[in-house]
Amino acid sequence: MTDPLTTASPAASAGGDLPPPAGPWRRALTGLAASPTAVLSGLGILLIVLAMALAPVYAKYVAKTDPFRSGLSAKILIDGKRSPVMVRSTEGLGLGVTPIGPTWGPQYFLGADAQGRDVAARFLYGGQNSLFIAGASTLLCLVCAALVGIVAGYAGGVVDTVLSNLIDMIWAFPVYLLAISLSIVMLGKTFDFGPIHLSSSSLIVPIVIIGLVYVPYVARPVRGRVIAITNSEFVLAARGLGIRPSRILWRHILPNVATTLIVFAPMLMALNIVTESALSFLSVGVQAPNASWGTILQDGQALLYSRPVVSMAPGLAIMVTVMLLNLFGDVLRDILDPKSVRGR
Repeated sequence: MTDPLTTASPAASAGGDLPPPAGPWRRALTGLAASPTAVLSGLGILLIVLAMALAPVYAKYVAKTDPFRSGLSAKILIDGKRSPVMVRSTEGLGLGVTPIGPTWGPQYFLGADAQGRDVAARFLYGGQNSLFIAGASTLLCLVCAALVGIVAGYAGGVVDTVLSNLIDMIWAFPVYLLAISLSIVMLGKTFDFGPIHLSSSSLIVPIVIIGLVYVPYVARPVRGRVIAITNSEFVLAARGLGIRPSRILWRHILPNVATTLIVFAPMLMALNIVTESALSFLSVGVQAPNASWGTILQDGQALLYSRPVVSMAPGLAIMVTVMLLNLFGDVLRDILDPKSVRGR
């Protein structure tokens, strides 16, 4: 017994002229390539990822600075003159210093933060971490949600009741309240799992937290999809023929659920970028010495009136990245979701 989504039509099998129907993956690729929105948003996402990947190159060969080291006493060459990064204040009593503004040159292109660090270099490194955390937490969430949803939907009975109640319990907590609570509990602690040593400053901590809090939101529709497939005629027939449950799961359940998970991926990643930035802005996400778009937003909060570009750069990056992911995800949903009411 095979999945009707991937088998040829009877006419084609009998040697007719009708070609076999396209599988979901070929249909997705064809639909994405034919959509200007998907192509442009996909290229935009790729450019953002490539730009963030070049952070070490920019910091070493262009900015020539260490974005994670304080530069309070640093000086740079501007118009042939060596100028301090932290300029002495001219307001009031003249006490204190003010970070240099955007130079629009190789060094300190977006200016400096309150510790004299290059904002542009930190912006690129922070983007690396934000995208990595969002991508890894999305993958973790999809894997956990698939396991819970498939087991609950296919097993049924007591197993389904227990897992469904567990999902509902987690769902009852507001997402950010649950994420903040877990972050606070894990801050300042170290975890040892045999030879693996995990500190609170590790990026794995926000990945696990963000990945787990959204599991119920994906597991429930996956469970519903599995129940519908399990009660379909071709699965009931496969069971009646005595085909092993593992083979039914691998050949029939998983391929159909995979399309649902793929539809969730870009939208969930966009949501995870916002969640990571919010947690890091509140100092319960990415911890020093690491940086993310959220931590740069926090750094720029004190400079909002004098150096707004420090906060504007990561803010615009978050907005553009999330917008592109949502546009790409909308097109992908229209192609793979047969119940979508949006036009293709």
